[in-house]
Amino acid sequence: MGGTEHLTVQREGATLVLTLNRPQARNALSLPMLVGLYDGWLEADADDSVRSVVFTGAGGSFCSGMDLKALAGNGMAGEEYRDRLKADPDLHWKAMLRHHRPRKPVIAAVEGHCVAGGTEMLQGTDIRVAGESATFGLFEVKRGLFPIGGSTVRLQRQVPRTHALEMLLTGRPYSAREAAAIGLVGHVVPDGTALAKALEIAEQINSCGPLAVEAVKASVYETAEMTESDGLAAELTRGWPVFDTADAKEGARAFAEKRPAVYKRA
Repeated sequence: MGGTEHLTVQREGATLVLTLNRPQARNALSLPMLVGLYDGWLEADADDSVRSVVFTGAGGSFCSGMDLKALAGNGMAGEEYRDRLKADPDLHWKAMLRHHRPRKPVIAAVEGHCVAGGTEMLQGTDIRVAGESATFGLFEVKRGLFPIGGSTVRLQRQVPRTHALEMLLTGRPYSAREAAAIGLVGHVVPDGTALAKALEIAEQINSCGPLAVEAVKASVYETAEMTESDGLAAELTRGWPVFDTADAKEGARAFAEKRPAVYKRA
């Protein structure tokens, strides 16, 4: 497994856990973090034994966004990774899930600050769990900046437009309960238990047919902006091949025999 000094990679069964690991800076984005994060997404995609990804942060915070001290000209940690960015100028956007969508389900486990770039990355995840004291928000306009990680496009597609515009234009913080009320997160749990809840959800996903899971996720995203008729046609194109897999046959046998299914991605 990969990882860098600011991004740890661990396995929990069939789940890959990617942890932003710069707690002294509330996990503000750094070059080592971005490189490690992108490599983590690629590792999850390439390894068929990985069936889900949990994305979280160390030290009681998720991510406080870009390192503003570096943006102000004070230098950014991990200059040795600069060659990776030169080789792939799009790497940071892929790391932040702006220009990359993992084929495995991604579950966010949020504690503490999830603001600015943190909230932008959150919008690239599939399922979201937050601790009760978590804070969300897009503070860019307060700082004379633009939320260029995709929020002016994605947020209005994920929550009602009136809420999206309020979050974008006021730059104010949102509590976990308020984030759940507008639909930005799906679960609010006691502080310190977001990771455990995310792993619980991941395990439920992992017990399902992996080919079916990946096809369902792909269908949801690719049909999101289609007309209903086009979407239904695309769904059949994605869905019918799943019925011919060994996974589907194993699922049917396991149901008939009243036992847990054992899937092998075939």
